[in-house]
Amino acid sequence: MIENHFITTALELEGYRITRHCGVVRGIVVRSRSAIGNFAAGIQTFFGGNISLYTELCEQARQEAFDLMRQHAFEAGGNAIIGMRYDANDVAAGVTEVLAYGTAVVLELREQPTQAS
Repeated sequence: MIENHFITTALELEGYRITRHCGVVRGIVVRSRSAIGNFAAGIQTFFGGNISLYTELCEQARQEAFDLMRQHAFEAGGNAIIGMRYDANDVAAGVTEVLAYGTAVVLELREQPTQAS
């Protein structure tokens, strides 16, 4: 699996060079909250502030999408992901798609120039 420090929103990783592009990779998760969860979140909404039940649901969906993207990048032959982004869309009432995507690449450590003595 690709390590988190080899995933970036940038188009390169400092100290590394891209030797191969493996293509666009993605992880997609579609989630909904149960009726009980919606009821409990509705109570939290009544009192205001952070709706922790929805925050937890969103974080779980993002993490699952992120992990699927990492897996797909590894299967595509990459050891890093550049240009990583998230997107989310409503699929139906109370149902949301979370997408994590980026470009899988193969990175190699850049050779550091040697200093003359």
